[in-house]
Amino acid sequence: MMFRFVKIIVKSFALVALLAGTSFAFTEGTDYVKLAKPIPNAQGTLIKVFSYDCPFCYKYDKKITPNLVPKLPGDLKFRPFHLKTKGKYGVQGSELFAVLLLKDQKAGLSDRDLYTEKSLLKKAKMAYYTAYHDKKERWDAGPDAYLKTGLDAVGMTKAEFDKAKNDPQVKALLKEWDASYDVAKVQGVPGFVVNGKYLIMTKSITSIDGMVKLINELKTK
Repeated sequence: MMFRFVKIIVKSFALVALLAGTSFAFTEGTDYVKLAKPIPNAQGTLIKVFSYDCPFCYKYDKKITPNLVPKLPGDLKFRPFHLKTKGKYGVQGSELFAVLLLKDQKAGLSDRDLYTEKSLLKKAKMAYYTAYHDKKERWDAGPDAYLKTGLDAVGMTKAEFDKAKNDPQVKALLKEWDASYDVAKVQGVPGFVVNGKYLIMTKSITSIDGMVKLINELKTK
């Protein structure tokens, strides 16, 4: 009788240990914060706020985000938002990135394709990261010199860009990206926001799988 009782206790402890090993307790204020000013119309999204000027954004875009995006749940759409208030040419960067993102979408690329070689957005973004952070380019000649780096990377002329940036869809997208500023004020960039409400604290990220689990938990809140 005692032996059977002990077996039951052991099984109970094993079950508790198993549940503890497969559950993840995420804490508000440590792993994520609730934004005081949520991003409008962002339900069902993971938004990444980034800047070409940010070295951490470059590191994330090389090693973390390309591996994270394919693992996102199917009911969550990935959306990049460029922060125009950071970097000398943040406004020009946002305009070009918005133009290229819409061109990618019109070419049939999904949000999961934005880190593949098919993406114009990726080509321009990596060209800027490489020029600014690796080669220390600062485009002292002005905005046109800055734009040339991105335009050359995707094979677009300045005239084509000037026409495209006046498209109402581009202007609407840029208006949405204005929300980036309030996100960046909390902890800088990159900033990952779930459903427009929950900002992941990047200092608490220890693995891509752990980040995916946190995203899955936040999307159900």
